[in-house]
Amino acid sequence: MDNLYRDNILDHYKNPRNFGILSDPSVISEEENPSCGDRIKIQIRIKELPGKKMIEDIRFSGEGCAISIASASLLTDFVKGKTKEEVLTLKTEDILKLLGTVLTPARIKCATLPLEVVHKTLLLAKV
Repeated sequence: MDNLYRDNILDHYKNPRNFGILSDPSVISEEENPSCGDRIKIQIRIKELPGKKMIEDIRFSGEGCAISIASASLLTDFVKGKTKEEVLTLKTEDILKLLGTVLTPARIKCATLPLEVVHKTLLLAKV
């Protein structure tokens, strides 16, 4: 792993953005990766606009390795202000691009857990 990317991942792990509790969330969901114990909870506030639903704010909490926490931090920054439809199209490749590195197959599950929870949370949203 390139030092620049490793530093970025460590920064987001040690100083995660959007970590904590969201006041008045529209929807909440949580998932765990049983193979490694990573656990991520996502809280999203959705704003309805004419013809679309936008992520007004998002927070995450949980425990996990550097990759899962950094991925959650980067992802929550990235999806703020995006529509529900835009976020639901995100895939593994998009997460790897945000992380800026190539991961082993075992670590890809760590990186994509936050995306899985975001997708699940948006699909549960009644708004």
